[in-house]
Order: sequence, then structure tokens, then C-alpha cells
Amino acid sequence: MISRRVYLSSGRSVNLCRSLLIAAFFTMFVFCGNMVFATTAKEETIVFTPQWTAQAQFVGYYVAEYKGFYREAGLNVHIEHPTTTQPAINRLLSGDCQATTMQVCQALENLDKGISLVNILQTSMNNATVIVSARGKDPLTQKGAKVGIWSAGFGHLAICMNIKDHLNYQWVRFAQDINLFVAGALDATLVMSYNEYNQLIQAGIEITDKNVYRFCDHGYNVQEDGVYMTREYYERHPEQAKKFAKASQKGWEWAVRHPEEALDIVMQYVNKDHIATNRVMQQLMLKEVLRLLVDRESKKREYRLRPDMVHLASRLMKENNMLSREVKYEELIGEK
Repeated sequence: MISRRVYLSSGRSVNLCRSLLIAAFFTMFVFCGNMVFATTAKEETIVFTPQWTAQAQFVGYYVAEYKGFYREAGLNVHIEHPTTTQPAINRLLSGDCQATTMQVCQALENLDKGISLVNILQTSMNNATVIVSARGKDPLTQKGAKVGIWSAGFGHLAICMNIKDHLNYQWVRFAQDINLFVAGALDATLVMSYNEYNQLIQAGIEITDKNVYRFCDHGYNVQEDGVYMTREYYERHPEQAKKFAKASQKGWEWAVRHPEEALDIVMQYVNKDHIATNRVMQQLMLKEVLRLLVDRESKKREYRLRPDMVHLASRLMKENNMLSREVKYEELIGEK
């Protein structure tokens, strides 16, 4: 009986040790697995900063985040907007974000400065810049006029046109809105067809074919918004870049098919950031932004940079001393 008890006791000890070993192994496995998962998640986190405050201009990215398209692609994406006085490119260069939007002309200017960027997705297929003149005058007849231009940039083609046509505009910089023009302090102002243009109409400003100059109709149809990463980040994370572009495009396509629901999503981002706007203005913006996705020639949403438009922008900016050299299309798409 004594030996049997010893045997049973020994058996229990062996079983206990075995259980403890299994538990320890399982704990280690879970811990290591969590470490691997955490590392992977950290590596695939992308902070995305649009070039302006929350508005329908960026609907595709809002949809992709809200509908979970980024998560489905295995990405952890955070959308963080800049302030009106903080250029989004500064956040990209400081590492506060990994992707941002900018116009083609801005990208060329940055490349010329030695800032290496790669376009991973192009949304705008047409130029949206417009000059609206006061008192029904043709903008091209107003030599020496006081013309509003954005402090954050976006007016490169207007500067080229001003130099080329010897208009000698006096540029007056503004952060946002149309107040200076409505108050009569400006003879004309630059506006975007999806933004300030609608604000002018809502403010009761008379807009006709005589006092509006659309750059896209006068040999300046250069694409605008696209998504850019630094070349360094792009080369270290090519798969993340590809996934981000694909999921973002899916967001834009969803917005095209479901504009009312997409507008609901836009308003959530607008309200969250306390942006002074309303649903009517954002609906007008959304309609125009979605229209600008369609290439004039192919009649399709192509989501690509057009080499001819890059060449046109580069040539115009070089001829008017806004670039020290002509920047090549291949530089913008990651080909050295």
C-alpha cells in the first residue's frame, strides 16, 4: 500500500510538471505571437494627411477608412488633417505622416528642390483652377489687377499665365474663403471649381462667361490632386503603398456609386473637425470632385498620372523660372 501511494504520488507529480510545462509553453507562444502581431501592425500603420481641412475633396479616403477598406487590405490607416497655416508637405517631411495629397505642380516644385516624392495614386484628371473677375470684366484685360491667391500654394499655373501674358497681376495672398473678393478689396481672385467658385455663387456674385477664366480650357489643363509618399518610405514599404492606393481607389469608386451615403460620411469628418461649412456646400463640392475624376479624352476614371500633363506642367514652370530644370514624369512615379 505504501509503495502504491508513492507510485500514485509520483504519477501526480509527473502529470503536474507536464501541465506546468504545457501552460508555460502556451503562454510563451501567445506572448511571442502578440509580439509578432504588434510589430506587423506597427509596420503597416499609415498616417494620411490630406492637403487641406476636412471636406468632400477627400471623400474617397474617408470612405476607405469608414467602410473598412484599409482594414481589409491589412492596413491601419489614420487620417489626420493639417491646419490652414500648416502645409501638409511639412508633416510628410517631418515623419508625422507617411502619405499626403498634392497637386502635380506642387510635386514638381518639391522634386526640383531635392525632395524626392513618388505618386502612388492620381485622382484628379482635370484642372479645377479658375479666375473670377469683379464687375463682369475679362480677367485677361485687367493688367495690374489685384488678384487673390492661396497662401498655401495651388496657384502655379496662374503665375505662369500671368508671366506669359504680361498681365503684371498684384498677388494678394489669402488663407481661405472669399471675403476679400466679396468685400471689393480685389479685382479678381483664384478659386477652385469645387470650392470657392460655389461660395461665390452662394454669395450672390454674378458669374458669366465674360468674367470667368477656366485654366483647363486655355491650354493649362494639368492634373491636380494625387497621393504622394517620400521615395525613402515608398522603397521601404512598396506593398503598403500598393495596398493603400488600391484601397483608396476602392473608396473613390464606392463614392461614385453611392454619392448620398458618401456625403453622409464626409459630414461626419467635417463635423468631427468643427469645419465651418454645410451639407449643401459639401454636396456641390462632391459633385464637382467626382466629375474631375473623369478624363476629358478617354471619358474614364483612370487614377493615373498622364505623362503629357506632367511634361506640360514641367515645361511651363521651367519657361517661367518656377523650376530650375524640367522634372521628368519617371521621377514622379518612382523610376529613377
